[in-house]
Amino acid sequence: MATFSGQKTVTAAGTAEQIASSQLANCPVMVKALTTNTGLVYIGQVAGDVASDSGMPLAAGEVLILDNIGNLNELWIDSAVDGEGAAWLLLSA
Repeated sequence: MATFSGQKTVTAAGTAEQIASSQLANCPVMVKALTTNTGLVYIGQVAGDVASDSGMPLAAGEVLILDNIGNLNELWIDSAVDGEGAAWLLLSA
């Protein structure tokens, strides 16, 4: 069964992680920084190298909508604070 939403937290700030290990999307994806975050999270498609200087910064509760993502493993997340992250939602399936 397909998963249409989820959450990802970054274990160690400064170390980018894939937002999902393997999840076909082929549709728009909404990414929302967790409302409990105290620092920024960074979203991008630079494999393993998303950071404050290469990712889209999101403060707590801010949303990014990506027009079409083939697979969620193409999205990377990093955070300024250990254990903070984002939720994701496929907008059509």
